[in-house]
Amino acid sequence: MPTAAPADNGKASPPRSQKGARTRARLLEAAKEIFEEDGFLEARISDIAERAGLSHGSFYHYFDSKEEIFREVAQAVEEQLSAPMAGVILDPHSHAPPPERIREALRRHLESYRREARIIGVIEQMARYDKQVNDFRQARHEHYSRQVADSIRALQGHGLADPDLDPELAAAALGAMISRFPEMWLVQGAITTGFDKAVDQLARMFVNALGLSEERVSTRRRTKAS
Repeated sequence: MPTAAPADNGKASPPRSQKGARTRARLLEAAKEIFEEDGFLEARISDIAERAGLSHGSFYHYFDSKEEIFREVAQAVEEQLSAPMAGVILDPHSHAPPPERIREALRRHLESYRREARIIGVIEQMARYDKQVNDFRQARHEHYSRQVADSIRALQGHGLADPDLDPELAAAALGAMISRFPEMWLVQGAITTGFDKAVDQLARMFVNALGLSEERVSTRRRTKAS
């Protein structure tokens, strides 16, 4: 699990030594496991410290509370889910056509979601009660939507996407689809489908919603080649 940067909460700066950083990372990994197993309310700091191989008192050298370490775990997971956006769709060095980028980004996103489904279920619950968790999740979604909207505008400018689409509305709708669908499928178990089919169907809906037809993409590639 990636380790998020510490939240700005008035605590002292993070440990500067490699040993301190490794200990902190152990606590985060242990906390994630305990939250997955017991949920937030039943999780105990003593259990987290024990899982990390530390004393109960050592926990407070790195974190003030169970809430603080949970927020950092949640932020790390959220950042992991967002990684395919910059790593695939917005990769300036990629020469893959937009439909292929979309499909690969969705595949990686769903792989991460499936791998982290247990902790995501706990995060979804806590976001309803913890304002800080809800706020950074909302900020991530808004940042993601702006990136998608800018990408849609660029595709429209190159004659690849439907010019009549409103980029902001399209980005919001598509973002809701790829966040809500895996929650219903992988967390709630309300949808039954295979992984490959889920990737294929989401990619088709995403591409079709943007009007990224093969004809448009092929025409654009021929134009660039001529």
